[in-house]
Amino acid sequence: MAPQKSYSLKDVQAHNSDASCWVIHDNKVFDMTSFVQDHPGGEEYILDHAGQDITELMKDELSHTHSEGAYEMMDDFLIGSLVDQDITPTGLHKRLNATTSSPPIPIQSASSTSTKDEDYLKPTDLVADKKTKFLDLSQPLLWQLWNSDFSKAFYLEQVHIPRHLSGPARIFGSPYLEVFTKTPWYVIPIFWLPIIAYNAYQSLETGLAPDQLAAYFFSGMVIWTLAEYVIHRFLFHLDDLLPDQTFWLVAHFLLHGIHHYLPMDRLRLVMPPALAVALALPLNKLGHSLFAAPQAYAVMSGAFFGYVLYDMTHYYLHHAKVFKIHFREMKTYHLAHHYKNFEGGYGITSKVWDRIFNTELKL
Repeated sequence: MAPQKSYSLKDVQAHNSDASCWVIHDNKVFDMTSFVQDHPGGEEYILDHAGQDITELMKDELSHTHSEGAYEMMDDFLIGSLVDQDITPTGLHKRLNATTSSPPIPIQSASSTSTKDEDYLKPTDLVADKKTKFLDLSQPLLWQLWNSDFSKAFYLEQVHIPRHLSGPARIFGSPYLEVFTKTPWYVIPIFWLPIIAYNAYQSLETGLAPDQLAAYFFSGMVIWTLAEYVIHRFLFHLDDLLPDQTFWLVAHFLLHGIHHYLPMDRLRLVMPPALAVALALPLNKLGHSLFAAPQAYAVMSGAFFGYVLYDMTHYYLHHAKVFKIHFREMKTYHLAHHYKNFEGGYGITSKVWDRIFNTELKL
């Protein structure tokens, strides 16, 4: 391992923007620039303290809490330590904040995690995971899980502790199989928009007028929002009813568990078309059994379009600098589902169904 560099307070304070965002924690220096947009509490919580010491802020019991996995993530951004003359046991945070006019805004709390170096300065991909006796992120994951003897309780505990890697994890050892596990976001509209157009065209060909198509199309989009909630809550999070057998743990991991385990993996975020088609076929059959053919084509066209908006929104919330109106709130809300409480907050595009079914996260 290369020796760490040393930085002065002035060095750190110079990196105080979204273009270059450094922070100090326990006299260690972290370059958080690449993580600013992905911060679960919103980018403003980091940027308000860019170039500052956040040690005391992260101890604040009144602020947002971090999981142990979130602390382990920090090591991915460790770039060095403070020079000796700038290190102080307790007063550094106060001195730094005295140089800025903005009042301190709490970022996250370490209420359940010690701030000692050995507790959080562990490489996420090698040391930390090996110590939990879960999956080694430096090796293909599926084979490890398939050959494991994890209990359901242990698996569910570990898979809901978020990890962070600088690149995509490996699912298969074979590069030929591995390519099918990665789905860039733009694959979704490329794959689904022709299917949407075909269904809309068929609805017109089988007798619907354009205004009727528009009405049923919109109805399909509304129906999708409920399907989005039901699938996320009762299929992706079928934790209580999950059989305590390796086969079902692997199925859970491939379906949704990997997204909670590695929530910032850009290539494992949107749904692979093969899996989406497997879920869409029974829904399409249901639609055609409930409606006559012209209406069914129009409704399913709208539902599929709603799905595309859902997956694009999902990616946008995880990896973009979002608009303040609606999307900033939904980004904080959805990432709270990952980093605070996965047993609520199932809505991605809105909170409507969470409110109706009393699963809304109170932030």
